[in-house]
Amino acid sequence: MNLAINIIGTLAAVCMICGYLPQAIYTIRTRDTAGIAMPTFLALGFGSVFFVVQGILTGNWPLIVTNLITTICSIIITVIKIRNDRCKKQ
Repeated sequence: MNLAINIIGTLAAVCMICGYLPQAIYTIRTRDTAGIAMPTFLALGFGSVFFVVQGILTGNWPLIVTNLITTICSIIITVIKIRNDRCKKQ
């Protein structure tokens, strides 16, 4: 049973990182944030932060590392999105 749990956790980690990392790379390269919905992206980012906290409290290093990576990606994208939105208003 533990092997199945570890495999599922690993697959979840790979999916999470593969979902966030390409968006972060694209946003950093192009600075294009037009298609990003800020409320949704903030909710996903806060979810990652809470998973980091849960991982710290439970000592679950895969959970910590995975969600730390997605949190960093979220922060980068959010900062670029905020800057872009401010420039459009001016």
